[in-house]
Amino acid sequence: MNLNKAMILGNLTREPETRTTPKGQAVSNFGVATNRVWRDQQSGEKKQSAEYHNVVAWGKLADICTQYLHKGSKVYIEGRLQTRSWDDPSGQKKYRTEIIAENMIMLDRKGDTPDAGTQATQADANENKPPVATPDEEISVEDIPF
Repeated sequence: MNLNKAMILGNLTREPETRTTPKGQAVSNFGVATNRVWRDQQSGEKKQSAEYHNVVAWGKLADICTQYLHKGSKVYIEGRLQTRSWDDPSGQKKYRTEIIAENMIMLDRKGDTPDAGTQATQADANENKPPVATPDEEISVEDIPF
């Protein structure tokens, strides 16, 4: 048995960029930053580091991401990891690991983003209320909706 599952909770680092494939399918690319906070055992000093993730959404999910997500939005993404490769113009092999989104939950409160009033639309359509978190608030395991 194999498992390829990625779950991240963070903030968008850039606006979703959406294109359409030649066959008419929407594809959206955006970045999500996740933070890790810990205390240094030696000094007791609080430290922080960030990881940056490339996310790709396809089809209807891509359309929803483009419509409702904006730079700075807090979001939960669930999907799978995929690494693709290509040759750059100089012939050098390049690699990029991405999360292919299969599920997305918007976590901003109403009023946190310019279009926050419309964010409840998808949650209501799924009859799920997303957990609520603010950027300064630490998310606990109980807040994650699975």
